[in-house]
Amino acid sequence: MADIETDVLIIGTGPAGSATAALLASYGVENMAINRYRWLANTPRAHITNQRTMEVLRDLGREVEAEGYLHASPQEIMGENVFCTAIAGEELGRLKTWGTHPTSKAEHLLSSPSEMNDLPQTFMEPLLFKTACARGTQARMSTEYVSHVQDAEGVTTTCRDRLTGKDFTVRSKYLVGADGGNSLVAQHLGLPFEGKMGVAGSMNILFKADLARYVAHRPSVLYWVLQPGSNVGGIGMGLVRMIRPWNEWLINWGYDISQGVPDVDNAFAEGVARDLIGDPDIDIEITSVSTWTVNNCYATRTQKGRVFCMGDAIHRHPPSNGLGSNTSIQDGFNLAWKLAMVLKGQAGPGLLETYSEERAPIATQIVTRANQSIEEFGPIFGALGLLDSIDPVKMQENMDRRCDDGSAAENQRAALREAIAFKVYEFDAHGVEMNHRYKSTGVETDGQPEPAFTCNPELHFEQTTWPGARLPHAWLFGEGNRKASTLDLCGHGKFTLLTGIGGQAWVDAAEILSAELGLPLVAHVIGPRQTWQDHYGDWARAREVGDAGVVLVRPDHHVAWRSEGLAADPAGELRRVLKTILDL
Repeated sequence: MADIETDVLIIGTGPAGSATAALLASYGVENMAINRYRWLANTPRAHITNQRTMEVLRDLGREVEAEGYLHASPQEIMGENVFCTAIAGEELGRLKTWGTHPTSKAEHLLSSPSEMNDLPQTFMEPLLFKTACARGTQARMSTEYVSHVQDAEGVTTTCRDRLTGKDFTVRSKYLVGADGGNSLVAQHLGLPFEGKMGVAGSMNILFKADLARYVAHRPSVLYWVLQPGSNVGGIGMGLVRMIRPWNEWLINWGYDISQGVPDVDNAFAEGVARDLIGDPDIDIEITSVSTWTVNNCYATRTQKGRVFCMGDAIHRHPPSNGLGSNTSIQDGFNLAWKLAMVLKGQAGPGLLETYSEERAPIATQIVTRANQSIEEFGPIFGALGLLDSIDPVKMQENMDRRCDDGSAAENQRAALREAIAFKVYEFDAHGVEMNHRYKSTGVETDGQPEPAFTCNPELHFEQTTWPGARLPHAWLFGEGNRKASTLDLCGHGKFTLLTGIGGQAWVDAAEILSAELGLPLVAHVIGPRQTWQDHYGDWARAREVGDAGVVLVRPDHHVAWRSEGLAADPAGELRRVLKTILDL
């Protein structure tokens, strides 16, 4: 007999684990989450928070989304991405990023009811964890995962209480490994990985300093400093990242991983900080120093049997593009509703297989993109002449030549502008963040071809109701001056049907199937004099079906199926689709 029993045991309370726990608790699923430490995130590791992640918080409740914004630095102060010789030194170039360029901002506003922001993990993680615990998650701190054994009926996990040193067992129907980049759960599960761990070394230096006079006029979360000859490889690039404007900061500084992990004391850290700031007299308080490795590794399968892995356990990559925490939370959004429906008998176990089918390709994509973004600094170094020599004096001379008045200098300036502009693929890749189109048995396309992207799919998000895509956002209007996104009508652990005038038969079918299958199924008619009206006409333009057609939306806002018009037997067609998707 196990010491503790629960439906779902979650290893780890980071963004992935806490989001999954909060979602499961919101769906009424008994779950337990453990954390090997006695604290939540104590350093602001992840921070860029994209619109899709804020939509997950919005689905947890408008109060959860609102608290996220309360603690976040807003989008408007995120985006003056600066390249310079020191914070107080010469500026080499600048790039509007994170949706702050006017054309990108317009795309952001049209794409989602939620706003991108900068929410450090020290705020995001407690928000998700608190939400989970408030809704019923049983949480245990100072408790570590030791091992697990699964059988046909469930999983028995051995855990260790780090306060007493005693082991105990937890019996659950399912186990979720959200235990980070060195995941023991993934290791014990034998998940297949591609890529390599530890491809480079880096350190984080957290410090406090009032830099407002140097940065407030060009607000950003990232300041890239190039000082030839000052660190690994001689190029001397360091990142000064804003944590809280404008007095809390984090420096990313490289080290030679072939020489082992360096001992970094406060004196060294303060020296690096002063060099990158460029003001020898400024007051600095070093608050912490830590080292980490750059990884290029992803799981090609994310589950086996009753055990699932998510977050950094399955996608291990540098912080480029700000994808880590976002993808981790979205892993949880994908899995939680599936676990809930299977546990409640509303779906068969085959639905759970779609987790790997849908999220493993995302893991591959973001690890590849994040590491490619590191390589794309090369053209900036090249344009500045930093790759032509390892002599710091010569490197500085090469940088200075861009200020000459000859044709060579003009070409150098043009090359630098182009190289900086190309970094939009790291700092404003809206398509990478939002263009997830699932291809699995968890969607039913009825052979409808996937629409081609008309713009660069990494840079631009394109909305579609093609099954597998995230439901398009459009503002709708109800009684009492209510305003809601199409996404607000969906989610919350339920399947939703969206139809128009002429689609009442779909609404009737939803009522029949909800009772027949014991499935939470909501239907909305959108049109004139209906509960929800499309005054702008944006939904009519985005839905890609007729007024009598229907769009069936999964609990995670992704389109499950659609019909251009009214079927001959709406209830029969809807029954077929739901049973196929839910493995009933």
